[in-house]
Amino acid sequence: MTSQKRQRGRPKSQFRESSAGTLQSLDRALGILKAISKSERATLTDLSLSLGVPTATTHRILTTLQKHSFVAFDEERQDWVIGIEAYRTGVSFMNRTGLSTVSRPVMRHLMDKTGETANLAIPDGAEVVFVGQVETSNPIRAFFARGTRTSMHASGTGKAILSALPEERVRKLLMSTGLTSFTDNTLITADALFADLEQTRRRGWSFDREERYSGMSCIGSVIYDEHQDACAGVSISGPSTRFDTLRVPELGATVAEAARDITQLIGGRFPDHVAPPHSETAPLDDPVA
Repeated sequence: MTSQKRQRGRPKSQFRESSAGTLQSLDRALGILKAISKSERATLTDLSLSLGVPTATTHRILTTLQKHSFVAFDEERQDWVIGIEAYRTGVSFMNRTGLSTVSRPVMRHLMDKTGETANLAIPDGAEVVFVGQVETSNPIRAFFARGTRTSMHASGTGKAILSALPEERVRKLLMSTGLTSFTDNTLITADALFADLEQTRRRGWSFDREERYSGMSCIGSVIYDEHQDACAGVSISGPSTRFDTLRVPELGATVAEAARDITQLIGGRFPDHVAPPHSETAPLDDPVA
């Protein structure tokens, strides 16, 4: 009687030709999740066309994701949105990193000190994704829901993060999307943007002067991880009428201090070229034309 040989490690031919469709379905399902997340909501036809997947196949994937609450169907608008399980997955990621939890007290202090809404965002390609916010009590204020995305080149946190990256990497990121114009103040040329990033790098904070939304301004500063890499950004945002030229440098120094505090709390390390925390306020340069 011969004993059966025990399998060790991974089974041979784990993915046979007959099971290839399963992996393809998973790939398509993840693509659909990312597409809905990026656009916030999408119709069946839009998803099918954007991903190059037949409508019937797209619908089967959506109903499977719906069964597990990763997507939901809006009966009134007849389109698909992200479901509660996708949110829980994202929250689990944030809890694992600890960034959101650790940043909250610092952001609350930042809001109290400046009187403006404090925001926390992380980079994703050429965009930033807002993952936390502490709203001001002012009746006129900025609001960004968790998961909101915006282009880096037209964002306070985005420009702060870009200023900490090598120029070659910045160019590669922006080449994939271009410099989209959102307002008359959006920096839509490479020369203007890189000049602005140099100012940001020198003073330690960025200034978005109505570059994404008319009437709204934002000041941001970069947060570093343990590898000295830019991993997030913190900012304040509000009506431009409260961001006058004389006040902006003081606000910028306060935001930079908050970014340094968060960096230290998450065990991050400042690159050699970044100055230690101080109370000086750098002068506001004239806006780049």
